[in-house]
Amino acid sequence: MTQFKVHTTDSAPEASQPLLEGARKKMGFVPNLYGTFAEAPALLEAYLTLGGIFDRSTSFNATERQVVLLSTSFENGCEYCMAAHTTIASMQRVPDEVVQAVRSGDPLGDVRLQALASFTRKVVAQRGWVPEADVQEFLDAGFTRAQVLEVVLGVGMKTLSNYATHLTQTPVDDAFAPNAWERPSADAAHECDETCAAGSH
Repeated sequence: MTQFKVHTTDSAPEASQPLLEGARKKMGFVPNLYGTFAEAPALLEAYLTLGGIFDRSTSFNATERQVVLLSTSFENGCEYCMAAHTTIASMQRVPDEVVQAVRSGDPLGDVRLQALASFTRKVVAQRGWVPEADVQEFLDAGFTRAQVLEVVLGVGMKTLSNYATHLTQTPVDDAFAPNAWERPSADAAHECDETCAAGSH
């Protein structure tokens, strides 16, 4: 199996070093995700740039952003990102019941957030070919056409990390380990297709 190194600021390629140092200053440590991405400075820069844009420039609030990122990671079966964003969501005071519902694939109690989670998962599962009726259901829940595309931004940004951590088998950091998550079976991962739709009405 191909082995990928989790770089430190010292071992990383020169172009990645300032990006890792910036992350360390901001977060207090360098997540393994960034250390692995550092092997390809372009990927690390792209991910950090898109993440910053998604956080700063979209119209979603903190809870909505984490619903998009967690729902994407759930659909892609990314154990690292589910653990990391569960931790980040807690730090951002996202309601625990919202996070746990997304983690388990259960319907969310909030109709608007349920519509967001369901639409995000459909974008991922159907590779963007979401039926018009599902797009309209998302809009009817109170979202805008711009937010349809902002979901795509969040999905694109998070898919970078989902796919890369799958390829590199990035180990979950100690800081995220208390929120470890296991990828469900294929049947369990998609059993929400009907129950979530029912819960969104």
